[in-house]
Amino acid sequence: MESPKQYDIISRSIHWVTALAVIAMFAVGLWMVDLTYYSTWYKTAPHWHKSAGILIAALTVFRLIWRIVKPAPAIEGSAFERKAAHAAHHLIYTLLFVIFISGYLISTSDNRPIEVFNWFAVPALGELFPNQSDIAGNIHYYSAIALIALAALHALAALKHHFINKDNTLRKMIGDKSL
Repeated sequence: MESPKQYDIISRSIHWVTALAVIAMFAVGLWMVDLTYYSTWYKTAPHWHKSAGILIAALTVFRLIWRIVKPAPAIEGSAFERKAAHAAHHLIYTLLFVIFISGYLISTSDNRPIEVFNWFAVPALGELFPNQSDIAGNIHYYSAIALIALAALHALAALKHHFINKDNTLRKMIGDKSL
């Protein structure tokens, strides 16, 4: 089966929504840790952060299933670049799932479910190991930093392909009709 020339609209939409959501979640997460008990955002911001995190996790699972249904276009570049791109994509997904799981462990260690925008609740498993919130919090924080760094590298690589290599790497993800 021949590889598609560009990503389909669903893949592109999920990619860009996820990219914007991850950046926003990172910024909000950094801002939230400095909130005091007396801040009007003290309870609201974490509620939204957890809710959005659950929805992004669900979207990511859907994205992986969709990737099986709709294969991606071939990666352009040298053999090293193709291997690096595959490794980076796998690491991005791994970091996302580490962040989702560690966020869940932080949020549910007190045995309270995660209320997702008051639409539904994700059940809690409670504290599964000592100091769960602290350990999961550190993993969550450092994984988020690693994800943002890797996403920045990913964006720089796409720009390098577009402006230096002058290939179709970026055009495939923006839906360029000329492909």
